[in-house]
Formats: sequence, structure tokens, C-alpha cells
Amino acid sequence: MLRFNCMFKRLMERVDRMLGRGVIDEEFYEELEEALLQADTHIVTTTEILGELRKAVRDEKITDTHAMKERLKKAIADRFRQQGPGGIEVSDFDPTVYVFVGVNGVGKTTTIAKVARLLTKRGNKVILAAGDTFRAAAIEQLEVWASRTGAEIVRSQPGADSSAVIYDAIVAAKARGAQFVLADTAGRQHSKDNLMLELGKVLRVTEKALGRKPDEVLLVLDANTGQNAIRQAEEFKKAAGVTGLVLTKIDGSARGGALIGVFERLKIPIRFIGVGEKMDDLRDFKPDEFAASLFE
Repeated sequence: MLRFNCMFKRLMERVDRMLGRGVIDEEFYEELEEALLQADTHIVTTTEILGELRKAVRDEKITDTHAMKERLKKAIADRFRQQGPGGIEVSDFDPTVYVFVGVNGVGKTTTIAKVARLLTKRGNKVILAAGDTFRAAAIEQLEVWASRTGAEIVRSQPGADSSAVIYDAIVAAKARGAQFVLADTAGRQHSKDNLMLELGKVLRVTEKALGRKPDEVLLVLDANTGQNAIRQAEEFKKAAGVTGLVLTKIDGSARGGALIGVFERLKIPIRFIGVGEKMDDLRDFKPDEFAASLFE
């Protein structure tokens, strides 16, 4: 089983201290509420978790502190389990196209490289579309990653039309028999309306080139972002119809509570998780395995 650097480690350490008193009382619930909020758990979710614990104690006559801790773990872990089949969408008709979106600094371009690595290792032909044309460094970075992962790249000059680059990449994928196109887009602040509206054009052009909507619009989120992750997810879902999440920097997060809110409020499934800095430190998301590892 994979081991993450415990998203809820600090929370559980604090719970251990609280339960060390050997009693489950109102003071415990008040301290637990404070601990959950400090872990960036949304107030609504915090209230729901506390309600579940109170009901369990009342209905099941829980008095043992170990049982209470396990019940808390379950209440949190259950919120990371997704409905329906897991895994990322793969089209029956090549190429499968994934468009990556997100704010600056979340590791979007590196994540694309890691996904390319996963796919090429499985024997797929992959084309990277260097659609972040606002930054010359992003184009150069993607070129380096293409070389390292065995993927091909379609690029243009800095300042070129991002939509046109992605269009050309899809056309090239059809001509070359590639199975996947991974499309980078410019990192943009979710609070900038004009930049978010531009995503609409990117997706319309992608659909025109592909003959269908992209198979996934993947929002890359830094797991350390806290409550701002919810705001980002809300705005990108509205502007780009996000279909899945990629969580980066899982290995260093102590603010996992906010991620519960992304699930409960937006119902956006996680597709991949980043568990380190190395090229192979990206994993398909497996809800049960992930949930079981949150507290180790």
C-alpha cells in the first residue's frame, strides 16, 4: 500500500491528546471542532462530522476512546470515496484528449509530464500540446519533459494562440496515430474573469478539432492550498466544465480538510495524485487505498 505523508497527521496527533483524558464529553467535541477547522475542513463538513460522531456515541453507546478515533477516521475517509467506477476516461476513438487547467504554481506542467510518463510506459503514443503560450519557459519546460518521457510535442512561439496550438496537436495526433493528446493551458488566476472566459474558447476549439468534447478537463490543485482549493474548483468547474482533479504535493500536506469540501460540494472525482517530486511519483487514484492511507 502507498504511504502518504499523512494529510491528517497533525489532526490525529491532537485527537490522541484529547482522547488521552479518557472521556468523551462536550469539551472533547469543542476541541475536535477547533482541530477540524484548523485542518481547513469546511464549517459545514465539520458540523456534519461532529453530528455523525455524536449520533454514533448515542446510538452505539461508544465509550472507548480507541473506538471513537476509528469512528472519526471512518467519517473522514468515507468522504473521499467516490461513487461509480473509478479511473480516468479513455475514448474508444483515438486520440483521447486531456486538457489541463489550473492557477499558476500548482505544478500543472510537471503533472502533464508525469501523466505522459504513465501513458508512454504503458505503450501509448502521446503528444503534448504546449498551449501555455503566455510563458516561454512553459513551452521550453514541456519540450524537455517530452524528450524525457518519450512523448512528442506540438508547440508554437510565445504569444501564439493557445487554441490553435491545441488544434494542431489534435490534428497531428490523428495523422500520426497517437493515442493521447495532453494539452497544457496558461496558468490563470480563477478570480480573473477575462482569463477564465478565454478557457471557453480553448475548449470550443478543442471540440471542433476532436469532433467531441475533450475526454477529460483536469484541474490541477495543490493539496496545500487550503480553503482556496474549493474556490478554485468552483470557478474552474463553472468556466471549463472540469471533469476530474489531479492533486499535487500530497506528500507535504497538513491541510487535507479542504479537499473534503471539494468532494462534498462539487462532486468532482480525483483522477491522479502526486506523491512526490520524481517523474514516477504520480499514481492513479484508488479511493479505498487513499482513504486507508490518510492516517498512517
